[in-house]
Amino acid sequence: MNQYKATILIVDDTPINIQILSEILKNDYHLKVATSGEKAIEIASSGERIDLILLDIVMPTIDGYQVCRRLKAENNTNKIPIIFVTAKNDVDDEEAGFNLGAVDYIIKPFHPAIVKVRVRNQVSLKLKSDLLEELAQIDGLTQIFNRRYLDGRLPLILDECQKQQQKLSLVMIDVDYFKNYNDNYGHGMGDVCLIELAKCLKKYVNMVKGALVARYGGEEFVLVLPELEKEEVISLVDQVIKAVEKLQIQHAYSKVSPFITISAGLAIFLPFKLDAASNVLAIADKALYQAKSNGRNQLVTFS
Repeated sequence: MNQYKATILIVDDTPINIQILSEILKNDYHLKVATSGEKAIEIASSGERIDLILLDIVMPTIDGYQVCRRLKAENNTNKIPIIFVTAKNDVDDEEAGFNLGAVDYIIKPFHPAIVKVRVRNQVSLKLKSDLLEELAQIDGLTQIFNRRYLDGRLPLILDECQKQQQKLSLVMIDVDYFKNYNDNYGHGMGDVCLIELAKCLKKYVNMVKGALVARYGGEEFVLVLPELEKEEVISLVDQVIKAVEKLQIQHAYSKVSPFITISAGLAIFLPFKLDAASNVLAIADKALYQAKSNGRNQLVTFS
């Protein structure tokens, strides 16, 4: 398996400094360059992954301190580690940089071995931090997103849908008579059932751009489906309900089918009706409750 190659953004208004750093680092990293603070902010905010920024302090228009302050103020860039690159070696300058959120300093003129070590250390820490954060967002059993990720991501999706004036559909799913399944087949088989169900849900969610599936807790799952029209969402969820039953996971203790089935509550929101994430979930949960009251193995929609 190929080892991941980190991406470093080098920011300096002096081309020779960029050239020197590039020569030192080019064999070990993907490199991007910017010759101004404005361009550095544009690249870092573009959504393309940046693992480390080497940031010159003294630059025209926007200096390195201002760039650092602005990057640390934005959610999509505040976790990128920044090493200041400077000829300044005053203690007060270092303190100012660290207070702004820098992780290290590289002093000019450059010593290649020192540059490599400092960069390697910070890249290693960043990759380990990213891995831990990713693991914290994944459900250990089903390997899909967990509730923690959903709680953090859903408000951002709501905001984006409002800005873009897009519809948002949210589906709350519950496995029918899952307690009976666990009680009679054992929790080990219950885990296997949830794993297979998650695979099935993920298959259908992957068909929709920007959609996600998360395990909400126990045997409950949530689908978040932006942009789709009502008829498209209903068709998709109906397909999911049928696909789950077609898995033919034996459930002799269900009152609706000899196989595992699911009930689903669908809430569809127009852009001007989007509310807080908790209310969105609550409305989908009410629809799910109605689906279970109506006999389960079905979809109920609230618009």
